[in-house]
Amino acid sequence: MQPRDARGSRESRRLRKQGMIPGVVYGRGEPAHVVCVADRDLRRALSGPGGLNAILDVVLDGGSPRPAVLKDYQQDPIRGTLTHFDLQEVRLDQLIHATVIVHLVGEAAGAKEGGVLSQVTRDVNVEALPMEIPEHIDADVSEMHIGDTLRLADLPTIEGVTYLDDPDETVLATLTQPTRAELPEDLVEEEEEGELAEGEEAPEGAAEAPAEPEGRGGSGDQGEPGTTPG
Repeated sequence: MQPRDARGSRESRRLRKQGMIPGVVYGRGEPAHVVCVADRDLRRALSGPGGLNAILDVVLDGGSPRPAVLKDYQQDPIRGTLTHFDLQEVRLDQLIHATVIVHLVGEAAGAKEGGVLSQVTRDVNVEALPMEIPEHIDADVSEMHIGDTLRLADLPTIEGVTYLDDPDETVLATLTQPTRAELPEDLVEEEEEGELAEGEEAPEGAAEAPAEPEGRGGSGDQGEPGTTPG
C-alpha cells in the first residue's frame, strides 16, 4: 500500500489508468491516511475466505502491519470494478459492527408446489470480534411452504455473533402463490361482445356479405376490360 500526495478526481483517474485504486485508511485516534493499492492486490485480498469482511494487514510508511477491515467502497456502475475504498483499523480483541450477506440455501418445499420464493433482505448487521465475522450467513428455506415467511428470528444462533437488526421485523424471504395476469374488465367485456359463442347463430335479419360476382358483365361480357369490341 502506497501513500498518495494529491487528492481529487483528476488524480484518482490518473491512478486508475495505472491500475491503482485510491483509498483512505482510518486509524484509531489518529489522522486518516490517503493511500492507493494495486487493483489486483485488493481484489485478491477481498476474494479470499473472508470475502468483504476479511481482516487485511495494512502496512503504512514501512511500519508494522496493522489489522483493518473494509469500511466502505465504491464501484463503477457499468463495469462493476472498484473505484475507491475506505479501510478502518481495528483491534482483534474488540467487538466491531459489520454487514454480512445472507444466502438462501436449499430448495423450498413450496416452490415444488408452484409457489414463488422471494428474498426480501440480502444482508444483516452483526457484532462480533473481527476474526469471527462470518463471510456470509446461510438461511435454510427447504421447509418453507406457500404462505410462509422466514425472519431473522428463525435463523440459528452463531457463536460469538450478535444480530443487531430486529429479529421479528427483519424478513429474509417469503413464499407466495404465483400471480396471474388478468385483463381489465372493460377489455374482457369488449371481447365478449365482439365474439359469438361456439354454435351461436347470427341474429335473424342480419345482413350477409354479398356473393362475389363472377365477372364484371356476367355471361354477356364481350372482350376484356379496357378494350372495345370490334
